[in-house]
Amino acid sequence: MKNVLLGCACLSIMSLSSGFSCKTNGGLEPTTENATADTQPKLKSNIIVNDKDVIWGMDFLPNGDLLFTEKQGKFYRYSGGKTTELSGAPTDVFVKGQGGLLDLRVHPKYAQNGWIYATYVSKGTDDGSQLNLIRFKLSDDAITGTETIFTTPATNTMYNHYGSRIEFDNKGFLFLSIGEGGATSYGGAESPNMNAQNVTIPWGKVHRMTDDGKVPSDNPILEGNSAPSTVYSYGHRNPQGLAFNPTTQEIWESEHGPRGGDEVNVIQKGKNYGWPVVSYGINYDGKTISKAPAKEGVTLPQHQYTPSIGTCGIAFITSDKYKGWKGSLLVGGLAYQYLSRLEIKDGKVVKEQKLLESIGRVRNVKQGPDGLIYISVEGPGRIIQLLPE
Repeated sequence: MKNVLLGCACLSIMSLSSGFSCKTNGGLEPTTENATADTQPKLKSNIIVNDKDVIWGMDFLPNGDLLFTEKQGKFYRYSGGKTTELSGAPTDVFVKGQGGLLDLRVHPKYAQNGWIYATYVSKGTDDGSQLNLIRFKLSDDAITGTETIFTTPATNTMYNHYGSRIEFDNKGFLFLSIGEGGATSYGGAESPNMNAQNVTIPWGKVHRMTDDGKVPSDNPILEGNSAPSTVYSYGHRNPQGLAFNPTTQEIWESEHGPRGGDEVNVIQKGKNYGWPVVSYGINYDGKTISKAPAKEGVTLPQHQYTPSIGTCGIAFITSDKYKGWKGSLLVGGLAYQYLSRLEIKDGKVVKEQKLLESIGRVRNVKQGPDGLIYISVEGPGRIIQLLPE
């Protein structure tokens, strides 16, 4: 293993740089005052996995073994300082654009049922692609008993915006985020891609289902439907982060905006989060999406980033090992290559702090059963354990 010091004298905490705008939906400017030493940990990094492709998903078995996916289509186990590839991965993984082998999640009751979940992209019969949710079990280092429990239509010809995070709540329900898919991503009331607003299709949604893929009876009945579906919320662009907040018992989500307007949302039953009709950002060609980010019937984010940091995996800190950071939400940043720490008070974001600046594209973040934080970073693909001194 390789130990690397971050920043000066092991300090990796950096205040927001001048001109970097991060605002909450209430217009608060997150504070950047200097933190005291007794509340802010010094960090040292420990690279435990290195020289991989994009490490998209990762999660821990109860015994502390770390499972992770490589976007090119491989599953791995890290145990006792050794990385082993698992056999039995799906053979139809379609790697193009943002597609490939994506998230991975161990069932909260793995010790009782042995289930592990993953998402991956496969090719349709024509030019389209689809997102698949599977579950499987492990026999030594082999994947066995794979079941496909949810799929989208094979209509994503953009080969981007699959979303694709998996999370469980405290009641055992499985949440799956799926991006807008389609042929293009263009914001505005006249957008050619309204998948995220169409509640009869799975693209652009956060889904809630039982752990075997069935529809819970208390899911919302959305307008135009006669019965509940797996759709729990809609109006999402490219949601690549999901995390359960154990303090508020809520599912929190992060998603990519266009040019500006990356969002951190609290997912609520039956709510519309606005894409592509409204956004804090603008289109890539510079044209306005909406005169204001607010619209009647649209739920505003808890926090938004402009310019876009490329929000990805998120995780709540529940460990006591990081001093005053307990209860914070960590948000991976792809484009701006840092880890964002959002301080939460009474269920609201009150402060944003930039950590590990220029470390690389932060794809995912997890808290392990040892109470330590692990991040996956690209260029090359590596997993870094963050050790408080």
